[in-house]
Amino acid sequence: MTTSNVTSKPLRPLKGVRILSLALNLPGPAALMRAQQMGATCVKLEPPAHPSAPAGTSGDPMGLYNRAAYDVLHQGVKITNADLKTEEGQKALHKELAKTDVLLTSFRPSALKKLGLEWKTLHRQYPKLSWVAIVGAPGARAEEPGHDLTYLAENKLVTGLDLPPTLYADMGGSLMASEAILQTRLQQLQKGKGTRLEIALSDAASYLALPRSWGLTTPGSAVGGAHAGYKVYPCQDGRVALAALEPHFAAALAAEVGLQKSHIMAMFAPETHTAIAAYLAGKTRQELDALGAAKDIPLHTLA
Repeated sequence: MTTSNVTSKPLRPLKGVRILSLALNLPGPAALMRAQQMGATCVKLEPPAHPSAPAGTSGDPMGLYNRAAYDVLHQGVKITNADLKTEEGQKALHKELAKTDVLLTSFRPSALKKLGLEWKTLHRQYPKLSWVAIVGAPGARAEEPGHDLTYLAENKLVTGLDLPPTLYADMGGSLMASEAILQTRLQQLQKGKGTRLEIALSDAASYLALPRSWGLTTPGSAVGGAHAGYKVYPCQDGRVALAALEPHFAAALAAEVGLQKSHIMAMFAPETHTAIAAYLAGKTRQELDALGAAKDIPLHTLA
């Protein structure tokens, strides 16, 4: 009898690590949420709410325009308020820094400087402290105004006049930031001292755009519409996202549709597109869901 060491319990590689976040809006809090899920003790210093804001309002804009999202992002996070522009706020900040392993920020360099947050100074005061700084763009561009939409646009990820369905650069940047937290912690354990890493949201957008820059998803490419098994088609009562890309999936699809040729190159032929489109147009979503399960064809139906 053999036993398996596979477990469904999540790993907690950041257990015992204390993270202090000053980051607002989405990328920083999303990275903090990931760190908390990996076992970190997470503390956040928020600015005071605007005097005209309702009582109990968060100092993070996310708490104003989407409280539900704010609550999910900050589950398990200890939140306190501190005006870092004041002497009292600075005392609160440094009290936290003295017991922090990783600092997380999302300000422009000029704003950090005004708050007295410069790496050389912090590293001298707290040699073991690491810092993950989220910025919009790297290097000299870090002072430029920008947002998720502009970083996606510069990487050719915005088409037509429609807004992207989600905040790709922000969420991709948050994953890079949580990865950076792990990297800095590993460095701390190996070298016994802290380090600073900078994560740029524009770099996150550029990373997400790599398949397009390689030509994988551009119109007319294999996963850009040229392969008949990898497209979105209309069906009788909605749409179907079909992903029969690999040869064995394409062969199963071809057999179901009644195509004579099932080899991979046949999937690029115009007549194959026509035949598959005609077949799917006559099927309901329920029929296609059943087909996918029965024939092991990757697909997902949509209203």
